[in-house]
Amino acid sequence: MKQNVGSVDKVIRVVLGVALLSLIYFLDGPVRWVGLVGAVLIVTAAISWCPIFAVLGLSSNKGK
Repeated sequence: MKQNVGSVDKVIRVVLGVALLSLIYFLDGPVRWVGLVGAVLIVTAAISWCPIFAVLGLSSNKGK
């Protein structure tokens, strides 16, 4: 897997991921599980690879 997530993108993904995960605690009913999308954002930031970016041929990684 070629890294396609840059450092600024990682920070944004982690912040949004944590915010979305917090929805699990603050919302009631089935809509609260939408917060699990936050886990996906955190994982993609951790491994520096996004499958959606790969399919679309995008990259926010400046690379060397």
